[in-house]
Amino acid sequence: MKAALFRQHGGPEVLEIAEVSDPVPGPGEVLVRVRAAALNHLDVWLRRGLPTMMVPLPHIGGGDVCGVAAALGAGAKGGKEGDRVVVNPGISCGRCLRCLSGDDNLCPAYHLVGEQRWGGQAELLVVPVANIAAAPDGPSDAELAALPIAYMTVWHMLVDKARLRMGETVLVLGAGAGVGVAAVQIAKLHGATVIAAASSAAKLERARALGADDTIDYAAEDLGAALKRLVGRRGVDVVVEHTGSPTFAAVVKACAKGARIVTCGATGGHEVSLDLRYVFWRQLQILGSTMAPKGRLLQLLELVAARRLVPVVDRIIPLEQVAAAHRALESRTVFGKIVLTISST
Repeated sequence: MKAALFRQHGGPEVLEIAEVSDPVPGPGEVLVRVRAAALNHLDVWLRRGLPTMMVPLPHIGGGDVCGVAAALGAGAKGGKEGDRVVVNPGISCGRCLRCLSGDDNLCPAYHLVGEQRWGGQAELLVVPVANIAAAPDGPSDAELAALPIAYMTVWHMLVDKARLRMGETVLVLGAGAGVGVAAVQIAKLHGATVIAAASSAAKLERARALGADDTIDYAAEDLGAALKRLVGRRGVDVVVEHTGSPTFAAVVKACAKGARIVTCGATGGHEVSLDLRYVFWRQLQILGSTMAPKGRLLQLLELVAARRLVPVVDRIIPLEQVAAAHRALESRTVFGKIVLTISST
């Protein structure tokens, strides 16, 4: 099969299109013929190389996939050849206490397609049959590929972790990124007032079109001063945090009593300054979050089918231009997702 891969860590130039052996589905697995695969910042970090996240080389990235079931391994039930499917990127053992309690994203064996195993930026992908969901009619392949990682992550952050309530104020940092775009939409779906913060006026204009009530351009205005102007002493109730050190101290000071800060990443740096006086006096909660239980994807697909959520695709690029896609993502000019097209058969 044809695949986008890298044989060494480095810049986008290490990416290449190569022929590798077709994967074969084992017992309980399904072979997916990939039509579309979205990029995530994880793909960039893995390509650059992280000392705490070693992957065998060569490596094929891509955790967000829409395609067609091409073959089933022995004993695989729950799908059939020819089905259009969305891949759930979180893989767990399915047998431990966490999995059987519905918290499979806390499974000790939990890992992601495109991270600890080859991903979907290729013509073919093998995953457990439990990791495919029927694709609804209507949404495009690109929209469905843009859904799983960002929207599952944000649903878990806002709904499961923060217990977002109607009428609360949500601050969304990095509102142009995949997580940020999903957060604006999901927060509005739950009746929240949304303050979107991003690094350009163009991104904020698009965030307002998605429903953001107020916006902050933190490239042009100090984040702390802008939050003080917008919320004053009242503060914000929930913070969707995935930027890390550049913003963390300011958002802690802008929190209302009882606020929840939910973090799923640290694209701007992982070492932050924290004044504990704000945490205990305002009774703040700082919550870590990674992905979501498998069932959340089924909920999200229902909302996408009803067009109550519409995954945002910034641009669609052929697989052969994967290096250009990485450069675009690194340029931080993207709003939503970059999606690679793989096959239309």
